[in-house]
Amino acid sequence: MVNLKVINEANFLDAFQLKLADGQEKYVSNPIRSLAQAYVYRKQCQPFGIYDGDKMVGYVMVIYDYDIPEYDIWHMMIDASKQGKGYGGVALRLVWERYQRADTDAIFQTLDYACGG
Repeated sequence: MVNLKVINEANFLDAFQLKLADGQEKYVSNPIRSLAQAYVYRKQCQPFGIYDGDKMVGYVMVIYDYDIPEYDIWHMMIDASKQGKGYGGVALRLVWERYQRADTDAIFQTLDYACGG
């Protein structure tokens, strides 16, 4: 069963094992860089591991933008060996469900797609 778990001191090393497919580096942040950003912006960011059972297969980071105010997915990746298996779509739905329950007046879903990525 696919689920989200907060990335913390107990599981952050699992995120470091996630690998991008060749050519994806220009579209997606490496997990080490992303988690460093989550630390720097820790009042705004929440990183989650995307798990299939007890195995981390990807990660997603949500950031709160105080200026708008809104929640956005800042970073998301699925391990190269697990891509094309539906994990990304399930993770998006789980993030959507989690933040739909947040204290908000409106919920928007947008997509910014980079061709070739």
